[in-house]
Amino acid sequence: MRKKIVAGNWKMNTLPAEGVELAQGVVAKSSEVCDCVNFIVCPPFTHLSEVAAALKGSKVELGAQNCAAEAKGAYTGEVAASMIAALGCKYVILGHSERRQYYGETSETLNKKMEQAYANGLTPIYCVGENLDEREAGNHFAVCKAQIEEVVFNLTEEQFKNLVIAYEPVWAIGTGKTATAEQAQEIHAYIREVLASKFGELAAECPILYGGSCKPSNAAEIFAKEDVDGGLIGGAALKAEDFIGIGKGFMA
Repeated sequence: MRKKIVAGNWKMNTLPAEGVELAQGVVAKSSEVCDCVNFIVCPPFTHLSEVAAALKGSKVELGAQNCAAEAKGAYTGEVAASMIAALGCKYVILGHSERRQYYGETSETLNKKMEQAYANGLTPIYCVGENLDEREAGNHFAVCKAQIEEVVFNLTEEQFKNLVIAYEPVWAIGTGKTATAEQAQEIHAYIREVLASKFGELAAECPILYGGSCKPSNAAEIFAKEDVDGGLIGGAALKAEDFIGIGKGFMA
């Protein structure tokens, strides 16, 4: 049985006190959703420690939005995987479309980051997805396949067992556009097929999250699809009620 996951990517939002308040709200409301749903919050680095304290004793887990490609050393401004693990993170988002687009992250960089994540006991939430031009040109399958082959195919079977994939239709992030539930299922099924070509039956156990403008009003329809195992949530993760409301999509 694959894990059901609702992960909140707070991006560059909230100050520490606001983040703690949001985390407390998520914890308080998480009891409204069955224990079968795993909630993860991913705040900015600056308040991981305080949010970790707010989550203590709850079923809500902590993740970071990124980590460095190197273990330690003279890399000004970087944050190592060992550092976020020491603060209580269990997950780290890697390869998010915004990191690829604005900061030039490549598969080469991401292979190093994945290595660092696994070396420090973190579960990567590895993001794949196509932009509007790629989707309209019909290249969405090829783009996702390349992003998986160039990084995920380098993992061992043991590492792969501890991986979450998030599919982001980049054209639907923050635009209010949403892939239909059918479009989401089509590409999630394809991603699972690509994973199976390398990892066989283990692909059936890998959670694949949907990451495009998911909200309480459409979560149930999207999560009902066979190969959609939850969501990587952006804007709606900044309100505890909306975030938990998305989790309730599994109970509809």
